[in-house]
Amino acid sequence: MHKSKSLKTGILLRLIIPLIFFVSFETVLSYFVTLHYVDKTYDRWLLDSARSLAQEIKVRDTTDVSVELPLAAMEIIKWDDFDKTYFKISSIEKGLIAGDGFVPETMEPVDGANPIFFKAEINGDPVRVVSMQVLRKETQDTFFVHVAETLNKRREMMTDIILADLIPQIVLVIIASLYLLAGLKRGLQPLHVLADEIAQRSSRDLSPIKEAHVFLEVRALTDTINGLLERLTIAIAAQQRFIANAAHQLRTPLAGLVVQAERALREQDLAAMKPALLQMQNCADRLSHTVSQLLVLAKSEPIDGMSELKPVNLYEMVKATCIDWVPKALLRHIDLSLEYSGQSIFIRGDDVLLRELLANLLDNAITYGYNNGNIVVKINHCPTPSLIVEDDGPGIPDSEKNKIFERFYRMPDSPGNGCGLGLAIVKEIADLHNAHLELNKRANSGTSVVVVFGER
Repeated sequence: MHKSKSLKTGILLRLIIPLIFFVSFETVLSYFVTLHYVDKTYDRWLLDSARSLAQEIKVRDTTDVSVELPLAAMEIIKWDDFDKTYFKISSIEKGLIAGDGFVPETMEPVDGANPIFFKAEINGDPVRVVSMQVLRKETQDTFFVHVAETLNKRREMMTDIILADLIPQIVLVIIASLYLLAGLKRGLQPLHVLADEIAQRSSRDLSPIKEAHVFLEVRALTDTINGLLERLTIAIAAQQRFIANAAHQLRTPLAGLVVQAERALREQDLAAMKPALLQMQNCADRLSHTVSQLLVLAKSEPIDGMSELKPVNLYEMVKATCIDWVPKALLRHIDLSLEYSGQSIFIRGDDVLLRELLANLLDNAITYGYNNGNIVVKINHCPTPSLIVEDDGPGIPDSEKNKIFERFYRMPDSPGNGCGLGLAIVKEIADLHNAHLELNKRANSGTSVVVVFGER
């Protein structure tokens, strides 16, 4: 089972992690920039000390070279509360002239114009060293001045600058995180209110969700929920209407069946019972027919408004259904024929429901048509697939055309024992298949019902 993710945590992480990454990157960048300028500053002081020492080199003749360093000058050069300073003055010809012989020298060639700075170690302590070349006109000898200094002041300044830069940023991140957390909590509060509102609803309350306190970004969710609630309301209303209609239609034949059963029980001989038994059979037939149509009607009304449609061979479906209805047509001496172009036509639909659609059309045509009449079933391919059922019966008056598709409606003085569901089922199935239903009066007499399918 997957653990549910928190929207608040997800948003907060997406905001805080980039901020922390930016602060970390800025800190690293600040470290190297600060290191560069700290080294540059202290290197200038180190170079000034080397130049001061170079001025103390005295050449009296080509062989007399000395370095005059008064005690006060030595104290100025070496005095420091934090770092130790070392120096060495040497020449190519005379070697070490003054200073500390252990001061390291660079391996790179040193010229008079560009002093060289490098890092080394003295007695295990890291130092920064500057080496410079000194030339005198009085002699051909070349002098070198090396000054080394430990790195304590540099490190302390680096720490002070980094902390001065980093601490405000850390405080800023903490304040921003707290502000974002509080803002997210306030921002997500309407979602909690919405969830509480839905949770407190009863199972019968399917009214739309009020959108007064909902953000625009959440409007799509509430619109979807409202759409679902609306569809559920329609589906429940359809089911309740179906149950009420079914109860009404089943009550009459069941009541008749009970009455006739009681009548038969009161009779003493079989001959007297026969009329009641015939009425019981009629009620049972009517009840069976009504139940069958109600089940078809219920299937033609799926909750989601659309059943799974698959490719159906229209000709094969119509041919098989017509064959099933030939015996009933022959009982009334009606000629049932099928006309088609010979070309297979496929439409997307439900094979069982399409058979019920055609069966109800044929049932109506046979029931309300004349004896020795004709029923013609046609399948057209162009311009769109269509199914046509024509009969030569009395026809349907224009005043009744808008009523006959209503459930449980029957025209006055209609023959048969139907319950007024046949054409209602036809319309429901046609709507389910996005088909257009047309009811036309034939030129001589009779009715033509046309079912035009919208897509192949």
